[in-house]
Amino acid sequence: MKYRYIASQQDGRVVEGDLEARDMTEALATLGKNQLKPVSLKPLEEAAKRSFALFRGKMTLTDLVFMSKYLSLMLKVGTGLLEAINILVADIKKPAVRDILLEIRTTLEQGQPFYTTFAKYPRVFGSVYANLVKAGEASGDLEHVFEDLTEDLTKQKDLKDRVRGALIYPILLLIGSVLILSFLVGFALPKIADVFLQGGFEPPLFSRIVFSVGLFFSDYGIYFLGIFLVLVVMVWRLYIASPFFKKFILGIFAEIPLIRDVVQKIALQRFASTFSSLIRAGMPITDALEITATAAGNVELSESLMRISREGLMKGLTIGEAFKREPFFPQTVASLMSISEKAGHLDEVLGTLSDFYAKEIDASVKSLVSFLEPLLLVLIGAVIGVIALAIIVPIYQLTTQF
Repeated sequence: MKYRYIASQQDGRVVEGDLEARDMTEALATLGKNQLKPVSLKPLEEAAKRSFALFRGKMTLTDLVFMSKYLSLMLKVGTGLLEAINILVADIKKPAVRDILLEIRTTLEQGQPFYTTFAKYPRVFGSVYANLVKAGEASGDLEHVFEDLTEDLTKQKDLKDRVRGALIYPILLLIGSVLILSFLVGFALPKIADVFLQGGFEPPLFSRIVFSVGLFFSDYGIYFLGIFLVLVVMVWRLYIASPFFKKFILGIFAEIPLIRDVVQKIALQRFASTFSSLIRAGMPITDALEITATAAGNVELSESLMRISREGLMKGLTIGEAFKREPFFPQTVASLMSISEKAGHLDEVLGTLSDFYAKEIDASVKSLVSFLEPLLLVLIGAVIGVIALAIIVPIYQLTTQF
């Protein structure tokens, strides 16, 4: 069970934090061992914490960049790790970040390794972050590890912001189009259809078909919307939970040339950035490959990296030979891996490769957007044109009868 405590240290400073204990007696004993005099000790109910999680926010990529940057700066000027965490706890007010920092402080005060808390929250920090901190702690080089993490996370955030910014207009255009078409098909068209069908005038076949579609969606559109939303939620949950289904969905997108190009470049950029960071931290290549595979976010890339590690390097192949066997990697990447292995500059080449693919992703997303925008406009125009024609033709026929 978790307890939240407020206690005073021997020097009179008051601290607060969380600790794990079976009961209140064990919690008090733990505080005593850490030379803390309890002022307040209360049990923390996990269910209650979860119920308020929505209002406490979550730790974002911006928060990670901020925390990594300031830990790096404070370690660089000689601040002790525990003191650095205490400064952050005092300055940061966001509940989600503060809770993590309090848990880190409790971990340090109990003499546990620094990386332990990061490893407990893989969805927040990821396996790469935790393993880099672990490697830095083991080598005594946490300062440079946090510098590298800050740089990599900043690049990752910039790339996400650029991609998101490029996609805002097409998404707004798509949402606006769906709303307009929903209004036309579900509300305006049925009203117009009723005027013609109840007025004793029989519109031409083309108009009757369009009017029937409008009347159908007017009566049953809400059910289709409900089914659509349920299907979206089910597909999303399956995508998150099932690697097989995720691979199937990615396989569908892989058949679309422009989208496949963007997806592959994003995967290669993430691979190069992650693998480079792990190599710079001094991690063995096979371990670095497997950690990168778990963090890749692309099933095909993950499987390729696992094969490179287990069926290539562990069986005596060189890095270049192992990469050349995998069709997922372009020949250029495989050749660069081979050359950099021989030159002994693998991490530098991977860093350059990461920067190269970041620029390529930017260009590919812009190409995709420039293709989608006119396509959406043409489709919207075609649908509105069909509806307009279905209304204008019977009106014209009706006026020519007089």
